[in-house]
Amino acid sequence: MSPVAKPSEPRYLEDLSVGQRYAGGSVALDAEAIRAFAGAFDPQPFHLNEAAAQASVFGRLVASGWHTMALTMRLLVEGELQPAWGLIGLGADELRWPRPVQPGDVLRVQWEVLEVHPSGSKPDRGTARLRVTTRNQRDEVVLTLITTILVPRRSPA
Repeated sequence: MSPVAKPSEPRYLEDLSVGQRYAGGSVALDAEAIRAFAGAFDPQPFHLNEAAAQASVFGRLVASGWHTMALTMRLLVEGELQPAWGLIGLGADELRWPRPVQPGDVLRVQWEVLEVHPSGSKPDRGTARLRVTTRNQRDEVVLTLITTILVPRRSPA
């Protein structure tokens, strides 16, 4: 396993290599935050109401998968990989929620560089393909995805 990279300045395409790993911070969820997000964006009973959640397939209140994704994005933006232009997503593939997130869970994110490609038509940029994994405090995977981001290249000297 590759060591976690710890950049101290904005990153450029030339700084990235396959196998590098980056980490983000962590965030704790409580029932109030789960209900607030669900009320605004995913108002299903098992995200909003304890009794309805107990009668659901989950058996308890759980966060929306989209809430988990939104928190993952926040942790990515606040994390170690800081491309000079920001985290500009070009798409996401293979988004999975293998385990529900529940009140009291503490999430953390890590991502690994899978591919790095300079643009053939725009010399000031390229793309990086990343595997993102979000885990809870028990080290259980709660979200995975593969994403492609736009990354600037260093200006020629």
